[in-house]
Amino acid sequence: MFTTDWKPNKSSSVPLHKQITDYIKEKISNGEWTIGYRLPPQRTLAKEFEVNRSTVVTAYDELIAEGLIEGKSGSGTRVVNNTWNLLATNPPPDWNSYVKVGNHKPNLPTNQEINQAEFIPGIIRLGTGELSPNLIPSTMMKEIFHQLSYKEISYGYEEPKGLLPLREQISNYLNTIGISASPSSILIVSGALQALQLISVGLLHRGSTVLTEKPSYLHSLNVFQSAGMRLTGIPLDKEGIQANLIQQYKKQQKAALLYTIPSFHNPTGTLMTVERRKQLLDNCQQEQLPLIEDDVYRELWFDEHSPKPIKAFDKHGLVLYLGSLSKSLSPGLRIGWIVGPEPVVEHLADIKMQTDYGSSSLSQWAAVEWFSSGLYSTHLNDVREQLKTRRDFTLDILNKYFSDIAVWEKPIGGFYIWLRLLPTLSMRKLFEVALSEGILLNPGNVYDNQAEQYLRISYSFASLPNIEDGLKRLSKIVKTITK
Repeated sequence: MFTTDWKPNKSSSVPLHKQITDYIKEKISNGEWTIGYRLPPQRTLAKEFEVNRSTVVTAYDELIAEGLIEGKSGSGTRVVNNTWNLLATNPPPDWNSYVKVGNHKPNLPTNQEINQAEFIPGIIRLGTGELSPNLIPSTMMKEIFHQLSYKEISYGYEEPKGLLPLREQISNYLNTIGISASPSSILIVSGALQALQLISVGLLHRGSTVLTEKPSYLHSLNVFQSAGMRLTGIPLDKEGIQANLIQQYKKQQKAALLYTIPSFHNPTGTLMTVERRKQLLDNCQQEQLPLIEDDVYRELWFDEHSPKPIKAFDKHGLVLYLGSLSKSLSPGLRIGWIVGPEPVVEHLADIKMQTDYGSSSLSQWAAVEWFSSGLYSTHLNDVREQLKTRRDFTLDILNKYFSDIAVWEKPIGGFYIWLRLLPTLSMRKLFEVALSEGILLNPGNVYDNQAEQYLRISYSFASLPNIEDGLKRLSKIVKTITK
């Protein structure tokens, strides 16, 4: 999806097509649109610039005539030259070719569209998996930073594993949920996503297979695939990942490790039972299959505490445990942690130092203050209540507008409702039509290419009026498409 802050000035004496031509020339000459760059389709550019398509056609024709761009049937219009190249003997590098051969794969196309559309003014984000700005404790956050201004804190780089006072606070916190971990076995990371990236490059061989739930948030990322890994999904039921299939899948796929989100799973919202957690750990121990436990949603329970983490039952150092403040407090702090055997944590810390030389020291000190002051516990109580209210509101709206066209389960925590649409339809068409009407969806096939009839509905981000408006209009779109 192409977006830009620039628009042609319709009150200017300079013709619109000339303004567009000059804009594109500037992009090319500045090196922003390099040789090989694929220009947006004419219709897309016309819509973005709020002009007739014929105006864009005229601009493209002039650029083609000047030798800057070239249009080929079936492959679109691409930059083939730049203004400096027309004057120089040696052409500049084709950066597009470098992009194509880079190790890290680009995001999935739908994910790229979602990431860009999230910043369209007024868009209703029905699938966004983060706290609403109204749920982020901005007043408390200001108080935290105010308190820090009176304290002696460091602003330089921290030691490889992260700020010791923060690791001590996290060690104390982990003890309250059944995990015994000394500060030396904890690594501070910039969110759980960085933890996955460190694991992918630091602990796995190219060609390794990673087992995970089917569907799974992991399928929406290319972090493991970019490191040469393959993902294989194991089916879920109401108790969580089907642990009895571990031996079969490990043998067939020669799996290197298993990744799971046991608490309020992303995207299904499933809460793994205590019995299933123990069974999963037992089976992984029998198969000598290391396990990554991504537990970033665990504190977002509504009526009953989440079961103890799988890591709490781990006596053999089999589990790498991931936690974060991004889902429960603020994504902007970028504070998460990895808990595991010390040699593994030290190795990952060494890799982290090679990549970013440590997470923000200021964010780490703020996190220390959140834990030590007791404000984090206070905030969690408040955010649970608000999320529960949002869940109940969303379920009421779904019952009102989707009872005849979809089915779903009632989540008991987290952010998500895994909605299965009953009419058979094109998810791509639904995504595009909804987006054209200002509604952004997270289609199920982002998390499992076979989940064509599913949507991840989030009650955590959009305002309640927007949730109602968005779902009401979405139900009409579904019914229109399937007529």
